[in-house]
Amino acid sequence: MTEIAIIGCGFVADLYMRSFARFPHVTLRAAYDRDTARRDAFCAHWNIAPADSLEALLSDLPAAGLVLNLTNPGSHYAINMACLEAGHHVYSEKPLAIAMEEAQAITALARSQGLQVASAPCSVLSEAAQTMGKALRDGVAGTPRLIYAELDDGFIPQAPFESWHSESGAPWPAQDEFEVGCTLEHAGYYLSWLIAWFGPVKTVVAAAAEVLPDKSPSGRGTPDFSCATLFFHDGPVVRLTCSIVAPHDHQIRVIGDKGVLRLTKAWDNSAPVRFYRRLRIRRRLLESPLGRRMRLAGPRQPKMGRWGAASMNFALGPVEMLEAIAQNRPCRLGGDFALHLNEVTLAIQNAGSDTGAQDMTTTCTVMEPMPWAR
Repeated sequence: MTEIAIIGCGFVADLYMRSFARFPHVTLRAAYDRDTARRDAFCAHWNIAPADSLEALLSDLPAAGLVLNLTNPGSHYAINMACLEAGHHVYSEKPLAIAMEEAQAITALARSQGLQVASAPCSVLSEAAQTMGKALRDGVAGTPRLIYAELDDGFIPQAPFESWHSESGAPWPAQDEFEVGCTLEHAGYYLSWLIAWFGPVKTVVAAAAEVLPDKSPSGRGTPDFSCATLFFHDGPVVRLTCSIVAPHDHQIRVIGDKGVLRLTKAWDNSAPVRFYRRLRIRRRLLESPLGRRMRLAGPRQPKMGRWGAASMNFALGPVEMLEAIAQNRPCRLGGDFALHLNEVTLAIQNAGSDTGAQDMTTTCTVMEPMPWAR
């Protein structure tokens, strides 16, 4: 099976389509959006058959097909359930659901139906994340003791986002971004890496706040800043920040006994990973100013063009899922992994100012590296 159907033809759908151009063996069968004008513009631009309804799209797709749920987050639960009930595998944009009970219902239905459900983001499958994972397994920096991960995007409400449009003309979804919140939208980019490397988070100690109360035209606010300390069952302590207020910073630093592994561009699939050895010079302890670049021996992934600060291949997750289905194995981003990622993300998003320590109820295993990164 190499055919995929799309539900939701907004801004991110174009990024998926541009990514699928790197995988010519994958066929986009049809697309549906409840906004018929948006659907028609998207389908005309990409030469895809438009589906007249959600029911038509799901019934026309061959049994146990793969559906990409690219709708707005508030619709994820209903669409994911509808796809599974129709007998199809689902790859959902993040988050899998905006309530944990909904995420659990989705994964339970998938198991009962013998289907797979997975969740974005898929940058953990990228060359950058896999390179850092290999460096960690090889002990390049020694035992990792502490990790700082930053997903701060700058003062986005003052950015000219009204002029941001996708290839087929979809506007950047400002209302969703401001009302769903930067933690639900973005924390997964580094959380997925960390959970893939170290396994499940045991305890989350977080705080979240809305420091820009007037950013959404509707007046409905949500946290636009969060800071979490993550304690893993087997791994280092992590500090993770998300905001659309603080100056742009997308770096991750793994501080180990021998030095620091560092990557500065979370949204660049081919961002360089460098190791900075720790030096003792006279009476000072310093990190080497010249980082040694980490490289994989395996093949490089196809490079993507750029939009804004991103250079990501959004197709990596769906393509890996297609391979998993064909090989009759669980995909890397699905099942327990997706559910645990959802729980940790929600714990940070909903922390408020006085939640305190939260023990996670879900678990997962360390992710198997991509074959070319072992």
